[in-house]
Amino acid sequence: PGRSRMQVDLLAGTTHRPAVLARPVPTILVFDSGLGGLTVLARVGEVCRGADIVYAADDAGFPYGRLEEGALVARVLAVMERLVAHPHPELVVIACNTASTLVLPALRARFAIPFVGTVPAIKPAAAATRSGLISVLATPGTVARDYTRGLVSTYAGGCNVTLVGATGLAALAEAALKGERVEDDAIAAEIAPCFVERGGRRTDVVTLSCTHYPLLLEPMRRVAPWPVEWIDPAPAIARRVGQLLGADAAADRAGGHEAVAVFTSGAGITGPLRIALAGRGLAEVLIEPMPLVS
Repeated sequence: PGRSRMQVDLLAGTTHRPAVLARPVPTILVFDSGLGGLTVLARVGEVCRGADIVYAADDAGFPYGRLEEGALVARVLAVMERLVAHPHPELVVIACNTASTLVLPALRARFAIPFVGTVPAIKPAAAATRSGLISVLATPGTVARDYTRGLVSTYAGGCNVTLVGATGLAALAEAALKGERVEDDAIAAEIAPCFVERGGRRTDVVTLSCTHYPLLLEPMRRVAPWPVEWIDPAPAIARRVGQLLGADAAADRAGGHEAVAVFTSGAGITGPLRIALAGRGLAEVLIEPMPLVS
């Protein structure tokens, strides 16, 4: 009682399918290891007003950067098997750079649905820079990937690119969203290597190559030693999702779309976090236990 159609379907492991004459309602799964994907969810919701959305956070596995590559691939595939089984999404957004730079080929080989990944926005950064100095602010795992270095070689060969593997910035973003106090000095220390001066030129573009980082955009602007353009890939991801799903996803629906959050642990869900989730359209939070097996 009191649960929506999609919430009941998620708990029961079934999916409502509309009557033959009804307009189809696509379901989009937005997946991340934690809360960073909320920045992508917001943009997808703006573009796909006619779609139902499930936000899935594999908080039992967070942070993914601590997993070695084979374990990370196995973990994401295992969790995705459960999530794709119900509610049978028409499309999945991997709103995690660490996972996208490694796991997308395996996901596309395993499942017969579209996957939209999140990769460092190096091409638009190279197009936007005037100084020729750009920085890629990412997790250590994303910085270490050959995929990331390949993007630099392909799209930013004429630029000086600084790869910055921030060790604690994602955790700071999670803490802030949970209502915990995050000091400006801690944020400043994480982003300081992004700001480079060379030959009278300065870094003028920083790509936010972890979906957690836009959650801290305002304090990062405040503590930055000089103004830069911060590139958030979420708008481009949302446009791509809209292109793939077409008119059915974009059309306004009476009562709006349904949105549900699913966590694989839920251990870190606090009162302030529930309020923050509700403010992002995720008033209903479900736990689908999927412990991380070491």
